[in-house]
Amino acid sequence: MADIPEQEIEDSPLAGSVTRDGVTVQVHIYRFADTADEWTLEVVDHEGGHTAWTGTFANDEDAFEAFEHAVAKDGIRWFVEQPVEH
Repeated sequence: MADIPEQEIEDSPLAGSVTRDGVTVQVHIYRFADTADEWTLEVVDHEGGHTAWTGTFANDEDAFEAFEHAVAKDGIRWFVEQPVEH
């Protein structure tokens, strides 16, 4: 089996802790470093519940906007109650 080289991950400066209505989640927006790859979006709640978007985003701003849209639509508590894939 061929060895797969490890690649570093580039985190978006838009990623980090977000608190709304007393609920804090970690927003992860990342891609392989030094590439033009699209960005991946994941949200992790305080209990380790994980919500991942199945698609990628052309830029990190679009990824963060998708997170904001989900919060506006369903509320931030939704990430704690229903970790799923988007």
